[in-house]
Amino acid sequence: MGDEAVQFQSLSVPKFDGDYDHWSMVMENLLRSKEYWRVIQEGYAVIRQGEQATTTQQKNYEENKLKDLKACNYLFQSIDKLILKTITHKATAKHIRDAMKLKYQGNARVKLAQLQRLRRDFEILEMKSGETVTEYLGRVMLVANDMRNAGEDMTDSKIVQTILRTMTETFNIVVCTTKETKDLDTMTVDDLQSSILIHEQKLWRKTNDEQVLKVETDQSINRGRGRGFVSRGRG
Repeated sequence: MGDEAVQFQSLSVPKFDGDYDHWSMVMENLLRSKEYWRVIQEGYAVIRQGEQATTTQQKNYEENKLKDLKACNYLFQSIDKLILKTITHKATAKHIRDAMKLKYQGNARVKLAQLQRLRRDFEILEMKSGETVTEYLGRVMLVANDMRNAGEDMTDSKIVQTILRTMTETFNIVVCTTKETKDLDTMTVDDLQSSILIHEQKLWRKTNDEQVLKVETDQSINRGRGRGFVSRGRG
């Protein structure tokens, strides 16, 4: 078994699950690493039967044809056979990729409608009571990244200001401190998350200490009541 066959078997080929933008990004990275991306993006010159070609042209054609076959192999591994059956023209890897893009990325009107929906979702974002910082920021970044994939210019500054505006009252102190001491135009989401997580950990420790103290106090009172009852019984 050749080295490439071993690498192909051990390599995790991403399966298309309906999320075209994510699948396209991961597949592009994979095929670039294998040096097959150019034949998918640009295609290659075909030498037809009876056509005169130089030795160099013939060599380039054979090399590109082999790369295209290997790229097709990865695409066939990634795309479900039911989807492949709907792609009528599968002569090259470029044809397959273009058909997938047309089917699942959608035309300009569909993308605009999707972007408008995402904008509404982003505007109504709000942290829920009891939701952790990690959970909420995960929800925010999911929408923000979908908007980026749809063509929206989502800067860290815009995301940071939205997060600060929609935190629960529990985080009022860290929100006010951040607004007063930080430059929100240059602050990254990672920087903000770090600050909020530190504040959340302090709140968690304080709440935990208060609960421990309450339990110890209740236990102490109960023990005192128990001794008092026994004393009166003996009297």
